Amino acid sequence: MAKAKKSKQLSFALPNRVGLLSKVSTVISDAKVNMQAICAYGMGKKAYFMVVTDKNAQAKKALGKLKKNIPEEDVIAVEMPNRAGALQKVAQKIADAGIDIIYMYGTAGTGKSSICVFKTVDDNKAIRAINK
Repeated sequence: MAKAKKSKQLSFALPNRVGLLSKVSTVISDAKVNMQAICAYGMGKKAYFMVVTDKNAQAKKALGKLKKNIPEEDVIAVEMPNRAGALQKVAQKIADAGIDIIYMYGTAGTGKSSICVFKTVDDNKAIRAINK
């Protein structure tokens, strides 16, 4: 069964260059912060990052070396079983509640559970629908 909760992610953009992901992840790990989820991609001359950590304040302070203003955004972190159909069930609950998903990203790995991060047009309603 999936379990949804409110979470915060750090969202920022930097000039895209070779080695940037290594630099960002080094800055975060050197601050003794664990990344729980990350979405990173390059588009043209910019690189975009969405990061959920266990210590956002420390991560923001450390990332200040690379970018001054790093906003926190509300998102939904959903822990679900790592098996076929788990994401479909969560997505269907959100759809049945009439909620539009703006974006999502996630990881499964080889463990028993996976984590997906969602941003919707109504995160509170989506959390209630998922946790029903």
